[in-house]
Amino acid sequence: MQTEIVIAGFGGQGALFAGQILAYAAMDAGKEVTWIPSYGPEMRGGTANCTVIIADEEIGSPLVRHPRGVIAMNLPSLDKYEDLIIQNGTLIINSSLVNRPLNRNDLHSVAIPANDIAESLGEKRMSNIVMLGALIASLPVLKLMDIEQSIINHLPERHQKLLPSNIEALKLGAQFVEQIEIV
Repeated sequence: MQTEIVIAGFGGQGALFAGQILAYAAMDAGKEVTWIPSYGPEMRGGTANCTVIIADEEIGSPLVRHPRGVIAMNLPSLDKYEDLIIQNGTLIINSSLVNRPLNRNDLHSVAIPANDIAESLGEKRMSNIVMLGALIASLPVLKLMDIEQSIINHLPERHQKLLPSNIEALKLGAQFVEQIEIV
């Protein structure tokens, strides 16, 4: 089985870091994985996205045309990737920044107020981890504890003081999904 995921947002929202955490978790779980970042010329404030492929067998190509899952951290990301998701794919939307209805009704979607949840933790930069928790609860390609362990193992040294908040953000994202019915 192979699962393709795109995580997209503005530079500085942590889309690439969320993808790295997902990729590390897959590697640590013994899966085959690719992680490919892409960002505009102005890293902070420009567009940033990454693709992560997680598979049980060798991955033939790292290119993703029609992902099974997308995290859209802002409106331009939703506009770009909504039409590309496979039918019955999973779409996680940051409803703190996206206020338009979906154009498709054949997706499993979760609109999560990720910025608001992150701010409730006192750290607005953790909306990416909130959304990653929501993705894993909606598209269980890995276990939540795999992601948690990946954060513990791979959070940069300079951010270690934020480790408890990152773990809490991950769990709050997953809990949000568990408390709602996926549309």
